[in-house]
Amino acid sequence: MKQTSRFDYSKSRHIPELTVLQATFSDFSYDRHAHEEYAFGVTLTGRQDFFSGGQFHRSPPGNVIQFNPEQVHDGHPGDDSALGYVMVYVPSAQLETLFADAAGCERAGRFRASETLMADPQLRGAILDLSRLVSDQVGSRIEQEHALYQIASRLVQRAGKFQPGGTTSRPDALLQRAKEYILAHLEEDLSLDDISQAAHLSKYHFLRLFRQQFGITPHQYVLSCRANAARNALEAGVAPNEVAFRYSFSDLSHFNRRFKRIYGKTPFQYQRSVIARH
Repeated sequence: MKQTSRFDYSKSRHIPELTVLQATFSDFSYDRHAHEEYAFGVTLTGRQDFFSGGQFHRSPPGNVIQFNPEQVHDGHPGDDSALGYVMVYVPSAQLETLFADAAGCERAGRFRASETLMADPQLRGAILDLSRLVSDQVGSRIEQEHALYQIASRLVQRAGKFQPGGTTSRPDALLQRAKEYILAHLEEDLSLDDISQAAHLSKYHFLRLFRQQFGITPHQYVLSCRANAARNALEAGVAPNEVAFRYSFSDLSHFNRRFKRIYGKTPFQYQRSVIARH
């Protein structure tokens, strides 16, 4: 019997922009991409195989997956059984004060977890609690905030004593300029020359450095950023064909293909499901 793919998105009614994904599939693979938010997931059934941080990971049922903002990753079932998992997407603004409070350090707001794959029952429980509260649209704001604080607190505990980051390296600073330029010009016809000039690098040096640093090409990163921006526009009720034109997809068919490779649904399906459940 053919396994039906399901990608169910739910928005929190209490915490702005917090989103939960409940996914089940056996014949789908995500393209490499990155999200603006933190992402916390739990593998429920099957095995979850993915690339991130320069290496491949295998997550059996019960394991926790954590992605920092803009951390490139992909994903697909690791065996013949259906993969089932939940993922909670949390904007940085909702976590910065929680990280700082848990660490007792104001500068912890920019906290980045070093572990991508974890076997941690306490963290798993907090993620599942939060995903249930949002997906089932039950509980109060304080209950959702408490579950989110439990996630932030446990990540800080696992990291040990918080150490503020050192100075940013020159390559990191140059690539950050490129990323900022891309985000500021998503609605324009971006070129590799424009982006590399913004980073003050030759085109070929920029290409090599970007791929080495992020495991993704600048073109793939631009598409990922446009898909993220498109998702926000869809949630605001903008028509899919207007979103496609705004973010320079060649046509609605191209937009549908690219969006589905990251979110598992077409733009229209995603918009209908999120607005209907919100």
